[in-house]
Amino acid sequence: MTIKLIIGNKNYSSWSLRAWLLLKEAGIEFDEHRIVLDTPESAREIGAFSPAGRVPILQIDDMTVWDTMAIAETLAERWPDKNLWPADAATRAHARAICAEMHAEFAELRSRMPMNCRAMGRTVLLPDGLTNDIDRIIEIWTQCHRRYGDDGDWLFGDFTIADAMFAPVVLRLRTYGINLPESASCYPRRLLDSEAMQEWLAAAESETEIIEGDEAGQ
Repeated sequence: MTIKLIIGNKNYSSWSLRAWLLLKEAGIEFDEHRIVLDTPESAREIGAFSPAGRVPILQIDDMTVWDTMAIAETLAERWPDKNLWPADAATRAHARAICAEMHAEFAELRSRMPMNCRAMGRTVLLPDGLTNDIDRIIEIWTQCHRRYGDDGDWLFGDFTIADAMFAPVVLRLRTYGINLPESASCYPRRLLDSEAMQEWLAAAESETEIIEGDEAGQ
């Protein structure tokens, strides 16, 4: 079986991180193909893999999957032994719900706090919409810790798709110096301590490309 993941810049591409982290934490071997984003060639290079024109893109033999949640569901289906969703039905429903929320919501956080792994100490204004997004993130992480924290420091005890979906948010809050209450800090600490996350951050630090729109705090 040939597995390839097409991603963007590790410093900036939050959706690429989600799919990459899933594969890494699941221990699924894959080839990585990185496309530098925001260049005159980017659209053509991505289009060679998928007409949707976005990363990440997963290829398994002759099958191509785009969209991060579709990739996550495909991995969970193809490798059920990796337990990428919680086994308990109610817990699994909770995990699916917060993943769907992460996939569809938090527009203010995405636009005002772009992911930038190399940047630390950036400042950002906190209008009501952004504050509401941050408060909701804290609420989700706190609720998960209270319900499942006895089983481990990932959101649902063990690593699941939910952890990959929220990983870029951890980096955003880190970049812009957002303080978290203790009840919402276990998952971010666990993520940043993981070998896979340290590998991603080291690679992001070594990249030299600059995407200006993701460099300045707003």
